[in-house]
Amino acid sequence: MTGQGSSGRGRSGRGTSRRRRGLLAAVTTAAIVAATGGWAAGTEQTAVTGPAPGAAAWRADHTLGRPLPDPTTASPAAVARFFAGLTEAERQRLADRHPLTVGTLDGAPVRLRYRANARALRAERARLRARADDPGRAADDRARARALAARCTELLAPGRQILFFDPRGRGQVAEVYGDLGAARRTAVVVPGSDIDLGSFDRERDRYGTPTAMAASLRARMSAEETATPTAVIAWAGYTTPVGLGPDAATGRLAEAGAPRLARLLTGLAATGNPAPALLCHSYGSVVCGLAAPRAGRSAVGDVILFGSPGARTERAADLHAGGRVWAARDASDWIANIPNVEVLGLGHGTDPTDPAFGARRVAADRAEGHTGYLVPGTDSLDGFADIVLGHPSRVR
Repeated sequence: MTGQGSSGRGRSGRGTSRRRRGLLAAVTTAAIVAATGGWAAGTEQTAVTGPAPGAAAWRADHTLGRPLPDPTTASPAAVARFFAGLTEAERQRLADRHPLTVGTLDGAPVRLRYRANARALRAERARLRARADDPGRAADDRARARALAARCTELLAPGRQILFFDPRGRGQVAEVYGDLGAARRTAVVVPGSDIDLGSFDRERDRYGTPTAMAASLRARMSAEETATPTAVIAWAGYTTPVGLGPDAATGRLAEAGAPRLARLLTGLAATGNPAPALLCHSYGSVVCGLAAPRAGRSAVGDVILFGSPGARTERAADLHAGGRVWAARDASDWIANIPNVEVLGLGHGTDPTDPAFGARRVAADRAEGHTGYLVPGTDSLDGFADIVLGHPSRVR
């Protein structure tokens, strides 16, 4: 009898707990919807993961008389050792035969990746132009293909250094500003929602794009210390949320993208680059929060979370950064209206600007809105540049 009573109370308690969690989730959902104006502007995305197209042909290539490193399982360090054992002619032949694989293979020589990605972009442009000229396709499909072909042409402009290109889905890309091989101070910019091949750089809301943020940061660093070699990577190597829908309120896309960011970071370490600072904007903070611990302290320098809804962790220390963790939010940023909770997968946890999180605050008094943190002349840009250059005492 006692056992039955205890069991009944246990079931009742669990039911009450579930109802409370469900109620809290409903309240959280309602609050996020109210803060962002509803789900209508957002559409659910299918995350692009795994190696780029062509991996099967790469694995089947035995022209060197030995297996090539598997893009899925080989560590960036193993990839770096493999390429170090090749002649320059062998490397070039692999890049020419398998541009999408070599161009996305963390641990491969950086300049070889630039060459491979240029070849992959030319092939994708040709495919898109053929699609745009196909009278059997719908007009909107042809128009989109034409626009993306033009974007490929822009990325192929002389002097652009494309470190990563994956044409699947909405398209993913990463670009380097500066000489990554010679740089002593480096950074990676990780953007938030609505960034893909078509919006990687744009004139509208320019400083909401990773290209403008990266270029602005590097220009400020170069102006501050002309003798210090620097490089900044604009990284859009994951499927970002579109609009302010359910994808932006959950960690699903961040969980899919975090392994790619972690591989980028460990790949930079494997090729001898200094551990970069991570600049994580908006939903990019969620990606960084999951990727930084995977990469480890030796591959991650300082971490800057700005315009952040949270990083899927309660404490800065949980990021396991090799440097300090910083946070910035300007007074006019609407992200402040997002509830900083995480309930049943909704929300992203503690506000990084909350003192309880443990991050050091970066002033953003002159920044405006959600995408104004790296606009030239802002105090936040100055602070970010000082952090990457290794001058934390200058940051206010």
